[in-house]
Amino acid sequence: MTTDRQGRGPSENSLESALARVLQLGTYASIALVAVGCVLLLAGGISPLAGGPPLSPGDLVRDVLGARPAGFLWLGIIGIVATPGLRVVGALVGFWRRGERAMVAVALLILAVVGTGVVVGLLAG
Repeated sequence: MTTDRQGRGPSENSLESALARVLQLGTYASIALVAVGCVLLLAGGISPLAGGPPLSPGDLVRDVLGARPAGFLWLGIIGIVATPGLRVVGALVGFWRRGERAMVAVALLILAVVGTGVVVGLLAG
């Protein structure tokens, strides 16, 4: 088996590459959605700095299909927040497949901390 300069083998390199792509694509897609939302705000004569529309999860799809800024802005923000979590989930799956139990435990602990933060945030309002 060959290794790179950091001593990583092919499976480690492919996992890192895949996780990097998740972060890259998630970030680009999220920023594009926020940009579309800002353009729609400006087209409607609303300053993006004037405060944003409230989050209404039930209206997200309807707002995007109706080309309303709120849907694009919130979908982009949700994407920005969710992308690092998706990376941790991807790492968890990769570590699981490679049998790296300690790293699986670390990934699970990270997800537990993030999940606890979400629950506390929702309960606090």
